[in-house]
Amino acid sequence: MAERPLNLKRILKESRRLAARYRVFRGSSFRLKHVDPADTAEFTDEDKPRAKEALARGVQALAHLQEKLYAQDSWALLVVFQAMDAAGKDGAIKHVMSGVNPEGCQVYSFKAPSTEELDHDFLWRCAKALPERGRIGIFNRSYYEEVLVVRVHPELLQRQKLPRDLITKRIWKERCQDIRAFERHIARSGVAIVKFFLHLSKKEQKKRFLERLDLPEKNWKFSEADVREREYWNDYMNAYEDAIRRTATRYAPWYVVPADNKWFTRIIVATAIIDTLAALDLQFPKVTGEKKRELARARRSLLA
Repeated sequence: MAERPLNLKRILKESRRLAARYRVFRGSSFRLKHVDPADTAEFTDEDKPRAKEALARGVQALAHLQEKLYAQDSWALLVVFQAMDAAGKDGAIKHVMSGVNPEGCQVYSFKAPSTEELDHDFLWRCAKALPERGRIGIFNRSYYEEVLVVRVHPELLQRQKLPRDLITKRIWKERCQDIRAFERHIARSGVAIVKFFLHLSKKEQKKRFLERLDLPEKNWKFSEADVREREYWNDYMNAYEDAIRRTATRYAPWYVVPADNKWFTRIIVATAIIDTLAALDLQFPKVTGEKKRELARARRSLLA
């Protein structure tokens, strides 16, 4: 069956409309309780085939925009993923970025900091992994762990060797201020930023954990530590809400994405990235007169 032609203009318009529904750039009015993890916008279960088709077209559009980003070599794009365990970060990255040229994309998964990383400020290890111009950089977890996991488990601060006078009740507010300043700096340096919180319900997380126990092919994903973290669910939700409220800006917006339905999560992630790239007005480099003459000489040489 012939592939449908790509209507890029229509896809960009639809992406902007759908992405705006979940975008947060003015944090003061944001409340996590206002986002339903099971929301699927205008899609229903019967619409899944249409949704999959929409994702496929989005992947095509993203590949087209990424090619322009790479060719122009002016902007970079930073995509940040944050979520509770089993929310689908890996799957979203795999499916949404499936059409992107690997040469123009890099993924970093940030685990517990190493001894070397603990000897630097909390932004250091992420700052040195920022994408180069023309590339898309994906952070699977990021510097936001410092106001999420470390906030929920403040004993982790002791490993960071901070001067005692700096560990005050204001430290989480101050770290969010540092993150805003960092993101403003890189945005002014030509890095477009899009941040995702995949909002999973506690009930759906339990279901996915049980699948990891019941299905042999998913056993490797299971970690007892993930189950222990469920005991701190409310603490995490409070930490996420506060971080989003304090760091959502126009130059680095958050997208709070319903994550109970993986197929829908991937559509929103794709539309938000497409909308972000489209706003950069990317263009292929114009061919100069000298370059045109070079191409003409090459053509004559090949034909001869």
